Amino acid sequence: METVTVSPKYQIVIPRRVREALGIEPGQKVQVIAYQNRIELVPVRSARSLRGFLKGIDPSVEREADRI
Repeated sequence: METVTVSPKYQIVIPRRVREALGIEPGQKVQVIAYQNRIELVPVRSARSLRGFLKGIDPSVEREADRI
């Protein structure tokens, strides 16, 4: 587990291991979510970069008649 310190300007530095593991680059946007007394940082990805991430998923799901 990594620990960071909040600066007097309320800034933090994301540790190198975390940045590299998540592929976070300088200037990239990160979504900040306050959830149950904790802060979550989620890298924002472009729709283009997500293309094909569901490759191989089985689309043969039974659907309700009114949903076709």
